[in-house]
Amino acid sequence: MTTEEIAHALKLTAQLMELHEENPFKIKSIANAAYKLDKTDIDLQGKSLEELEKIEGIGKGIAAKINELQLTGNLKELTDMVAKTPIGVIEMLRIKGIGPKKVGQLWRELEIESVGELLYACNENRLVTLKGFGAKTQAAVKTQIEFFKSNIGKFHYASVEKFAMDLVEFLKKKYNTGLVSLTGAMRRKCDIIEKVEILIAYSGDVVIDEVENRLGVEVKLILCSQSEFYAELFESTATEEHLKQIPDFRFQISNSEEEIYKSYNLQYIEPELREGLNEVDLAKENKLPKLIELSDLKGILHNHSTYSDGVNTLKEMAEYCKELGYEYLGICDHSQSAFYAEGLKPDIVLAQHEEIEVLNKKLAPFKIFKGIESDILNDGNLDYSEEVLKSFDFIVASVHSNLKMTEEKATARLLKAIENPYTTILGHPTGRLLLSRPGYPIDHKKIIDACAANGVVIELNAHPYRLDIDWRWIPYCLEKGVKISINPDAHEKSGYHDMYYGTNVARKGMLTKEMCFNTLSLNEIESYFLSRK
Repeated sequence: MTTEEIAHALKLTAQLMELHEENPFKIKSIANAAYKLDKTDIDLQGKSLEELEKIEGIGKGIAAKINELQLTGNLKELTDMVAKTPIGVIEMLRIKGIGPKKVGQLWRELEIESVGELLYACNENRLVTLKGFGAKTQAAVKTQIEFFKSNIGKFHYASVEKFAMDLVEFLKKKYNTGLVSLTGAMRRKCDIIEKVEILIAYSGDVVIDEVENRLGVEVKLILCSQSEFYAELFESTATEEHLKQIPDFRFQISNSEEEIYKSYNLQYIEPELREGLNEVDLAKENKLPKLIELSDLKGILHNHSTYSDGVNTLKEMAEYCKELGYEYLGICDHSQSAFYAEGLKPDIVLAQHEEIEVLNKKLAPFKIFKGIESDILNDGNLDYSEEVLKSFDFIVASVHSNLKMTEEKATARLLKAIENPYTTILGHPTGRLLLSRPGYPIDHKKIIDACAANGVVIELNAHPYRLDIDWRWIPYCLEKGVKISINPDAHEKSGYHDMYYGTNVARKGMLTKEMCFNTLSLNEIESYFLSRK
């Protein structure tokens, strides 16, 4: 089993133990281990029981459970609890806002055993009679159920990409053809995927039954002849809206997609852009920009270390960043108000800055910039006094608390932070978590206009669960002259690789090298930070 699968099994074990009101200390240790494994990239494969016991935060009891999962693929304790729990109750644990205790209460007191029954109970106003619920909780539960149900059968692009790529390679080898390609939403690199579509030029039956699909994602195979491959690839990649905008579109045999676009007197349109927005009009006038590439990025900003809630030390984060070929690292641990993430008190900020000075001498010409992810407080102010704020090279300002806001409140809160002279980058502007949390509503145009007026950069948080700012707002940012910073929000070294997913959606928004903040060289970004002081 992978580390991710083991973490999921342990998390479910802890949830079911809490549901069945078992030992709270045991529950906490299992839940903490699951959280740690989920946040890290520790490879548990091949580790002995003794080696597992030595991993920080694991211990003998958890190590035994991991060992059992690795050896058998199951955990008897978990299997036994699943057997005595209705499957619908287990599904209810996935609803945000109601933990295992409340799910247990719903199950025992109202005999609710499925998400559908829970939604019906909300509609009948039955939750308000339960201790600890009330009208507001009932309304929130109903909203979360509707959000949950609308996302069934949907997947983050990052979670299915490897499976999809491996399947393409499998088909190439099995059917001895190079004419196999991802198509549809996968090829357009959409942030959310409902099915994996693959085009293959083959005349017989194509079978993939022997391929393991643990994800449960739908796979659609499209077969065509060799002569039709590029025409079919062109047509199946694009949305209907994109095809409708091409004058007199008709299926035509071609040797490449470039040839097809040329036949319509259109500039070649990259697969990521074929969404049916304004890309065809721009292609008619030969005005499509050269899209940003991952290799254009010179540094990685907005990252966390063990100073707050990161997994790797500052030294480890810096050395790996340098090893990847980047020129600089922006360290942005959480600020003091983020107590849940061990936010930095002023004396710890000073200690971190001293360590940065030492590391910069050792790692030169590579440089670590002194940053912070400052919480935007409820009134829109930044965390810390002015004296502390001015000690940083740059500041990412983000909202992490009191997320249930009206659009008016959320917009006003962000506007005040943007107007703060110490704000360099507005972090994950809506706070969304794709498929988990819609994010607080904001007036995007007002926010982007304010960033333009105050010289504030907007973050495209590259974590595949965030991808926030949404790529559909990037063209408006560019129109207003607001630069985008592709940041991984990395809490461990491996998180740097999320820059790839950020670049994917940045391309969908037509981001160019020139309008991306962290394509600036070390000297350029250093000068910029100094100019903002």
